[in-house]
Amino acid sequence: MDIKKSNSGIIYSCYHNQNRDGEHFVPEHTLSFQIDGKLTLNDGTKEYSSTKGSFRLIRRNQLIKFIKQPPEKGDFKSISIYLDQKMLKDFSLENNIVATSVKKSASVLNIKNNTLLDIYINSLIAYTDTDYLNNGAIVKTKINEGILLLLQSNAEFKDILFDFSEPHKINLEAFMNQNYHFNVKLDRFAYLTGRSLATFKRDFEKTFNITPRKWLQKKRLQQAHYLISKEGKKSSDIYLDLGFEDLTHFSHAFKKEFGCSPKKIIPNFYL
Repeated sequence: MDIKKSNSGIIYSCYHNQNRDGEHFVPEHTLSFQIDGKLTLNDGTKEYSSTKGSFRLIRRNQLIKFIKQPPEKGDFKSISIYLDQKMLKDFSLENNIVATSVKKSASVLNIKNNTLLDIYINSLIAYTDTDYLNNGAIVKTKINEGILLLLQSNAEFKDILFDFSEPHKINLEAFMNQNYHFNVKLDRFAYLTGRSLATFKRDFEKTFNITPRKWLQKKRLQQAHYLISKEGKKSSDIYLDLGFEDLTHFSHAFKKEFGCSPKKIIPNFYL
């Protein structure tokens, strides 16, 4: 049985004897501590692995794929602390802390453990066995404590946490070629490229001479054909990574595009 204890800001997760994979959009900065097991994150360009005892900051407005692996004969356990924009803005005003520059950095940043952070995490773990994390005042206090400790561990985090700007308009072609395999709605792609949905669709068709939905499916299927024919991959191993929700839909779309099912493709990676 899986266990997830949550409130508006702190989540304790425990998964028993199973691997889990998936993807999601990270809307808020997230502090994540690995109690046990292994978590692998991928932002489309780089893979980040975390094992027992790892503490990290996942930046907001990221598309992330994840694999959660429990240890042998054990459980995957983690605690996530969500730093939403309202709480960070309130913290900024109360403590007169502002970003002084735009900080470009990786999607996932490792945080070096220290005694105070260890005490902080142990207190959250202890709270998961009680009802304390259902108390909004306590949750707010613990999140603010986490922000203070994070700033003390690395002063450069200030320019990440307190940068409240929204995504600016970026190169559409480069972004889509990097992120086409994420299964998110068009309005999410639009937001991350700094556009309204209408502008995104208009710019997309000017760039690719095809609608976003048709381009996404064609791009994903072309990559699938390459992985099957050149690398000998199986459909069941790749359809989720390429943004398809189920294997049946993938197989039907593949056959419609290439005239045969994925099983009919003969790998030629050894030729």
